[in-house]
Amino acid sequence: MVSPEPYLDPERSIDERIEDLLGRMTLAEKAGMLFHTMVMISPDGDFNLDTGAFGGPSIRELLDKHITHFNLVGSAGAEKIAAWTNQLQELAATRRLGIPITFSSDPRHSFSMNPGAHMSTPAFSQWPEAPGLAATGDEALVEQFADIARQEYLAVGLRAALHPMADLATEPRWARVNGTFGEDNELAARLTAAYIRGFQGPDLGPRSVACMTKHFPGGGPQKDGEDPHFAYGREQVYPGDHFDYHLRPFEAAFEAGAAMIMPYYGMPIGTEHEPVGFAFNKGVITGLLREKYGFDGVVCTDWGPLSDTHVAGTVFPARAWGVEHLSLAERALKALEAGVDQFGGEHCPEVVIELVKSGQLSKTRLDASVRRLLRDKFRLGAFEHRFVDEEAAANIAGNPAFRAAGELAQRKSIVLLKNDDILPLSGRPKLYTENIDKAVATAYGEVVDSPADADIAILRLQTPYQPRNDIFLEAFFHAGDLDFKQPELDRILTIARSLPTIVDIYLDRPAVIPEIAEACAALLANFGAGDAAVLDIVFGRIKPAARLPFELPSSMEAVRAQKPDVPHDSDNPLFAHGFGLRY
Repeated sequence: MVSPEPYLDPERSIDERIEDLLGRMTLAEKAGMLFHTMVMISPDGDFNLDTGAFGGPSIRELLDKHITHFNLVGSAGAEKIAAWTNQLQELAATRRLGIPITFSSDPRHSFSMNPGAHMSTPAFSQWPEAPGLAATGDEALVEQFADIARQEYLAVGLRAALHPMADLATEPRWARVNGTFGEDNELAARLTAAYIRGFQGPDLGPRSVACMTKHFPGGGPQKDGEDPHFAYGREQVYPGDHFDYHLRPFEAAFEAGAAMIMPYYGMPIGTEHEPVGFAFNKGVITGLLREKYGFDGVVCTDWGPLSDTHVAGTVFPARAWGVEHLSLAERALKALEAGVDQFGGEHCPEVVIELVKSGQLSKTRLDASVRRLLRDKFRLGAFEHRFVDEEAAANIAGNPAFRAAGELAQRKSIVLLKNDDILPLSGRPKLYTENIDKAVATAYGEVVDSPADADIAILRLQTPYQPRNDIFLEAFFHAGDLDFKQPELDRILTIARSLPTIVDIYLDRPAVIPEIAEACAALLANFGAGDAAVLDIVFGRIKPAARLPFELPSSMEAVRAQKPDVPHDSDNPLFAHGFGLRY
């Protein structure tokens, strides 16, 4: 019997296996490890080596570049996703060293759809978004969610989670608020740790999904609330001198054993650190993350910090804030010298190869990052467990118990903000509804087509935003003002003043709704909840118990006057952080 190669022998220590494999790798194979790029699955799950994601290189080209970390975008049925990842793993196994693919994903369990941040996957159970989990304040619930999500990820072959977000929602206009655990750093710290425990377990192992906690040292304090995916949002500011306040959730992540860290795009202004994007910031990555906190896991940049992206005739600039003047190779070298191990959303290992050949990047420095990346593959048991059971995937992902847990969590996360002795409703009233599935509403009352024919109106609204240029990705980021404008505001108020009206508003950001709150008979806030979940609260089948994870400002003037790095500091908020009524 022929002995396996030493790096394939599970009886050897992980360090021994790493060194053996590292010694066999070519420069090109090592360089490929430093890239973590996107591949796309179609809804039908068809596998095609010649397709690329968002106009990027094909899967065949990426494999030829020796890339073995893929961010899977798109959705299909669980069995189809499992079959798709298995096919790619089969191809990887036939290559010279047989290094398995690490498949990663943005969040897939919530209601929102944003190809740059999160997506809804019908094959999985559906849960409230992170602020909704924070609204429950329940660490056990967060850990339960993460454990269920872990099992669903594993079932289809996903081994890395590009989450949680340990950022804080201290700037209410920021488009990424709905990925945070709110604005209180201690609550966010507790829940971030619970989230990581659920995904990774006590130690990273074969039944773990590795967490890439983001966005170090804390996104959120964005100038004017603009997001640094875009050039106009590149500045991260701290007028309240609260830089350290945003570090607390990351400290909890380190204590929980977070495997990977993702720095944000933003460039700090007015701090001790160089005003360049955090991926290029040696004072932050090496000085703060590596040296102060002792983090020795993988540091992977956010997606696209080096290269411009061309999609559908539109150029999406590299998020190389503060280093726009540098060449592609100079950007890559600056990031590696800052302490980064891997480039997210990029696929240019030839640049790293040239940096080594030219003597600008030492082989020792390259090997340090490759060791970290290989270590996670070995800790996850990827060489021994690269394939998944396709039939079992369909029975695990989205099974009835998982879906029921998600449905209950949706109900637990809804916050009651106002109740003029109208809730809970009883009997079968005549209901005028907006943005509610009629088939669902008819289980609770008689649905009518006009407010004039109704006993009660139930309106489901969304936090307003200001649409931007509607180019690729930008259109998915809800930014700008948080208040309802005319004529929509008057239309809502006319209904609310004509009959008892229950308003439920989806808070992907903190809405500014003083007029609506005054006019309605009852006000609910949700953070990702189905129609039945909301109606169960309205009709008292479930009693509300959640509390706001961030304050709701009283006006846009108050929003503009508050400091983006400071929590719950707007003047005279309409509803304070932690507010929530009961029946």
